[in-house]
Amino acid sequence: VFQRMTKSECYFINGTEKVRYVQRAIYNREQFIMFDSDVGHFVGFTPYGEKLAKRWNSNAVFMEDRRTAVDWFCRCWYKNFTPFLTERR
Repeated sequence: VFQRMTKSECYFINGTEKVRYVQRAIYNREQFIMFDSDVGHFVGFTPYGEKLAKRWNSNAVFMEDRRTAVDWFCRCWYKNFTPFLTERR
């Protein structure tokens, strides 16, 4: 059995004042590539991940999409779910 998984995570510090977006790709329980909005590019952890990171980092349109994920992914979800998380009594 082979398993490939992609995880997208948002870390909120002081509401939406400081937001960090992290995307990880995992194959058979081994992380092979990761994007961190604080770093601003993909980092490969395996030979395949390094090759993929080099290709993705050279694609300007794709990288602009990843770099703006803090706004269109994280802040959007925060705005939608905050009332359910903070206003419940």
